[in-house]
Amino acid sequence: MTPIQRLAATIEARRGADPNSSWTAKLLAKGPEKCAEKFGEEAVEAIIEAVRGDHDRLASEAADVIFHLLVMLAARGVSLADVEAELTRREGRSGLEEKAARPSP
Repeated sequence: MTPIQRLAATIEARRGADPNSSWTAKLLAKGPEKCAEKFGEEAVEAIIEAVRGDHDRLASEAADVIFHLLVMLAARGVSLADVEAELTRREGRSGLEEKAARPSP
């Protein structure tokens, strides 16, 4: 099991935990919209560190982004396995081809 898979399993296990004892449970209890907002905040922080060029800070912020992405996904019932299946589906296709095949919003 990879570290990201272990993290996803931990997030799922904390779903029913007391929000006063778990940051993950607290986020999930606030609902999907709050989880998405927190993900966005962390993504912006990672962007800032990418622009600054600090390797260690970017790695740290990227870890926060991954954590909050997994929490946001869990809040909407999307599993890491669902995301991995989508990545597998896209394997071997160019990014331009894959993007062109997407339905228009």
